[in-house]
Amino acid sequence: MDNHQLPFKSALVTGASGFIGSALSHRLVEMGVAVTGAATRCREGLDPEIQWSFGDLADSAYVENLIEQSAPEVVFHLASYVTGARDLDIVLPTLHSNLTSTVNLLTLCQQRGCKRIILTGSLEEPEGDAPTPSSPYAAAKWAGSGYARMFHALYDTPVVTARLFMVYGPDQKDLNKLIPYVIRSFLAGESPRLSSGVREVDWIYVDDVVNGYLALATTTGVEGRSIDIGSGRLASIRKVVEEIHDLMTPTIELHWGSIQDRPLERICIADLSTTTQHLDWQPEISLRDGLTRTIEWYRNHG
Repeated sequence: MDNHQLPFKSALVTGASGFIGSALSHRLVEMGVAVTGAATRCREGLDPEIQWSFGDLADSAYVENLIEQSAPEVVFHLASYVTGARDLDIVLPTLHSNLTSTVNLLTLCQQRGCKRIILTGSLEEPEGDAPTPSSPYAAAKWAGSGYARMFHALYDTPVVTARLFMVYGPDQKDLNKLIPYVIRSFLAGESPRLSSGVREVDWIYVDDVVNGYLALATTTGVEGRSIDIGSGRLASIRKVVEEIHDLMTPTIELHWGSIQDRPLERICIADLSTTTQHLDWQPEISLRDGLTRTIEWYRNHG
């Protein structure tokens, strides 16, 4: 996607210091967009070409000032408290970080008159006739998508939700995620602790996800929708680990079942047929190619 294809010149990216947010922000800067990056706190290594703002998006006064100062044409909301844990003590943090922040942004962006708001949904959001969220994170994301639909229906808010599947790639910030954890274990000459590995997942490379966000920001007629951004293919955790094993260290023995599988894990696949009806986008990076690129990045960056 070339610079002249972007119908906006200013953007706010929340969660801009995170895994996907930093990749997206870097791409936007390359394409000539003035980017304001929101993060909870300052830390080393932040992109100096981004105008940074630090605060709590659950604080409506902070969000009001952020929108006023940055005056974004487009908002990419990626800030999130991401965890698959089921513990009671994460219910309130996920509520505030993932839902209250979303409602604050929707409200204040609607008042400001932003051209497009892209929220970040999750494959963990339940579907079906009697949906039950599998975790506090899933419940908050599900509720956020509901608010997006309501804002569009009631106030004609130009909001669209990117329903992300399992994103992986270089520089993933949470090193406990499966792919960076396994790669780093192999680099250290250690055998990773693994579940049964039977769960099947739709894996999507981070560069493809960035392209998906840009498509959602520039495509008309998607407002009010939730659009799947995934590969449209399933691969089990076992297959992914064995692929990394094959690419890196075939002499290290794998031990399956050393940790328990999580309860209520969902198996779902991106509906790419519907996605491609609305977006001129499709994933380009195969799983093996994406893993190869990711392994190479961790080899070079420790």
